[in-house]
Amino acid sequence: MPFNKKNLVKTKNKKNRYSEPFNKNRKHRVDNKENQFPAEKMVKSRTAKKVAETFTQTQEVSPDIVIGRNAVREVLKSGRPINKMLVAENAHGGSLQEILSMARKARVIVHTVSQNKLDLLSGTGHNQGVIAYTPPVDYADLDDVLADVAKKAEDPFFILLDELEDPHNLGAVLRTADAVGAHGVIISKRRSCPLSTTVAKTSAGAIEYVPVIRVNNITQTITAMKNKGFWVAGADSEGETLFYDADLKGPLLLVVGSEGKGISQLVRQSCDFLVKIPMRGKINSLNASNAAAILMYEVLKQRTK
Repeated sequence: MPFNKKNLVKTKNKKNRYSEPFNKNRKHRVDNKENQFPAEKMVKSRTAKKVAETFTQTQEVSPDIVIGRNAVREVLKSGRPINKMLVAENAHGGSLQEILSMARKARVIVHTVSQNKLDLLSGTGHNQGVIAYTPPVDYADLDDVLADVAKKAEDPFFILLDELEDPHNLGAVLRTADAVGAHGVIISKRRSCPLSTTVAKTSAGAIEYVPVIRVNNITQTITAMKNKGFWVAGADSEGETLFYDADLKGPLLLVVGSEGKGISQLVRQSCDFLVKIPMRGKINSLNASNAAAILMYEVLKQRTK
């Protein structure tokens, strides 16, 4: 094609026609790429924040946790109470077998969990595959508490919590128990909330003054207390007697169940009588600690007449 100005103009137009859309498309792709990076950074930032929050929460409950084989072994040797022990499923070694044997002799509850969960709960990967949860104060012995009450020449009053699993409820019950002058609170070793820093905080210090007795079998404990002269009153929505019409004087064991389920069938059958709280609203149950507080103050009222 012979060179002339007309051809040069056509070539320039052709170049502009194809280059401009290409440049715009390229710029559009670059812009999209730039917009993607902040989103990825946000996701990573949120993930890091969640991990940080999880470990922060773990650190808050760390006073309850004894970490590592040597530390757990020494706790078992000392006879200090242990709520439960967690062992990593891949943990092994002679020292671990010794710890497990000591735990069985002390009748400590042992659960097997993944190593990742153990690392998360302990806040460290250097836990040697074992941690133990200990109460902030020691559990009391029922016979020792009864002996102390006998010295005071008072009618004994105890609250038994049947499968109460919420630590805030347990702490609130302890706070009210201290306010009404109850002599102790009894909880089950299994399927019940143990003493913890959350319980201690919710109790507002009452955990230091109200003895907490931890038993292996609730029905056996009820039978033993009946033999010691206690009347056993169970709080139940199907009870035939309104709580303020019942005689709650004398040696008394007040049984309160968990929210929703209430007291179990076996425990209900072990009670001498059942009392109920009248309900007039749309909701047919109270928070367990609220119900316990109402009943405990009725006991105090009848004893101070």
